[in-house]
Amino acid sequence: MTLLLGAIRLALSAIVRNKLRAALTVLGILIGVTAVVMVTALAGGASASVGDQIDSFASNALFINPENVQQSGVRAKTQGRLTEGDGRAIAREAVSVTNVAPWLSTMGQVVAADRNVATLLVGTTTSYFPVRRYRIAKGELWTETDESVKAKVCVVGQTVAEKLFGNLDPVGRTIRIGRYPFRIIGTLEAKGNSPFGEDQDDRILMPIGSFRGRVMRTSPGRVDMLLASASSEETTTRAQAQITSILRQRHRIPEGRDPDFSVNTQSEMRQTQEAIAGVLSALLLSVAGVSLVVGGIGVMNIMLVSVAERTREIGIRLSIGARERDILVQFLVEAIVLSLTGGVLGIVVGSAATIGLGHALGWNATPTLGSIGVAAATSAFIGVVFGFLPARRAASLDPIEALRTE
Repeated sequence: MTLLLGAIRLALSAIVRNKLRAALTVLGILIGVTAVVMVTALAGGASASVGDQIDSFASNALFINPENVQQSGVRAKTQGRLTEGDGRAIAREAVSVTNVAPWLSTMGQVVAADRNVATLLVGTTTSYFPVRRYRIAKGELWTETDESVKAKVCVVGQTVAEKLFGNLDPVGRTIRIGRYPFRIIGTLEAKGNSPFGEDQDDRILMPIGSFRGRVMRTSPGRVDMLLASASSEETTTRAQAQITSILRQRHRIPEGRDPDFSVNTQSEMRQTQEAIAGVLSALLLSVAGVSLVVGGIGVMNIMLVSVAERTREIGIRLSIGARERDILVQFLVEAIVLSLTGGVLGIVVGSAATIGLGHALGWNATPTLGSIGVAAATSAFIGVVFGFLPARRAASLDPIEALRTE
């Protein structure tokens, strides 16, 4: 213990005597550790944020999309086709499915008084709301009667409401889409951005019949997509299999042939997101690792210069009874102190930068005790690894030759 305390005292005095050199040495470790802390914390915060956004769709949601298919003997691909009839068949026959909603959408101009904005126009049914976990903030949702008579009613997202009416209550007001007036009967609760950066509040929803008749005419019954919800998160895979079987029968697609549709689940989206986040985190951590290695090489070079400059001092210590072990510990501790100083400063800077960026991005990005411990241990390890060669060289000096050094 006495040997270690003495080595620490000598290391600190050497660092104080060469402040500029020590600062430059510490800087390399500081940058590397800062990068490690920021990458680990921000990666976790980003993953959690995207996961929450994905879950806002509902963890038991399924997305049924038409797909291009290869025709037999022909190279050209044809677009698959989904219909409202497919949705009704799924709702009727799939026992693990509780709701099915059709989806038609287009971008369109909406006019209210002297304001004109472009937004997403969506035609669907009331089943869409429980599938996507949309709730009405003010007003009410349209009824089945409104759907059957193709009523010119709609509900609007918060972003659209603010753009068109500012702080005024939009419920009961009239907007114009193309040549047709639509009455706003409700506003949606805010949901924020989707995992893909889409503003989920910048949209207007209306009965699909009204959309098809007055916004975008399509062939009878055709939809862009079907959305469904399983009875629970545990039955999602079973619901996916049932939907696939029903649509294969309706579209007359035998087993062994690629279907003209795809059925995707939230878990698949989350797995894809986690895989992408994992690859990005690994790449960023590899860059941070390179920074730490460069910082470690800087520590070794500075320590080698320090040994060369203090050769006579080492010779004097050896000649008055210091052992090789004492010299080895002295310089090794000095290297570790330099690395740990850089590590501690890197943890402080990285934590502050992470919290600031997380706040700016709206992520819960806070460095964990585990990541801080790993960063500190890594900086100490670098000090040991890259400080051993200079320390060993200092300990192996011949006292007589060292005393002759000017």
